[in-house]
Amino acid sequence: MPKYKHIVFDVDGTLVDTESAIVYSLQETLLAVTGKEIPLVELTFALGITGEDALKRLEIDDIPAAMEIWVKNLRKYTDMVVVFQGITELLDQLSKQGYELGIITSRTKDEFGDDLERAGVLELFTTIVCADDTTEHKPTPAPLFKYMELTGADCSQILYIGDSEYDSGCAEGAGVDFALAGWGCHNRDIKAKYCLDEPEGLLAVLG
Repeated sequence: MPKYKHIVFDVDGTLVDTESAIVYSLQETLLAVTGKEIPLVELTFALGITGEDALKRLEIDDIPAAMEIWVKNLRKYTDMVVVFQGITELLDQLSKQGYELGIITSRTKDEFGDDLERAGVLELFTTIVCADDTTEHKPTPAPLFKYMELTGADCSQILYIGDSEYDSGCAEGAGVDFALAGWGCHNRDIKAKYCLDEPEGLLAVLG
């Protein structure tokens, strides 16, 4: 009997490579809102958390207005967003093997979906938890608790795959095993039960 029944993925930096699109569009947004051009390297902290949380950390006054500008700017960079190599094949294989596939993302419902829909994999996921489904977000365990509430899954049945310390913290707080998506992360020292170099490495973990 498989150890896990539910394989749950983060989106940005795990399923799709959105790093350039996010930091370039954020830089452009901040230039419009504050008149300051902040170096891209200083904006990578925004990867893996909600847009609102990122703007709060940047001490932006009118967050709703800034978010509206950021979402518009992000659309300019959609050509930069690609599904990581090997992800489509991995998802197909997991689905054929009978695993329940889920998503937990820091994107809102309005921001979610286009990239995965273009890749033709969105329909493989049965349960999706977005930022507006919970009042608290990663790194708190609230999104995973919401996933368990929606699916009836026990924490021991879930493996969560992500690329950031926010994902790791979310999993640890929920008592869920965590696999680090090494293909999309910058820090291999993030706490994880498994560290995967490539998407196909997950199949070996699952046996």
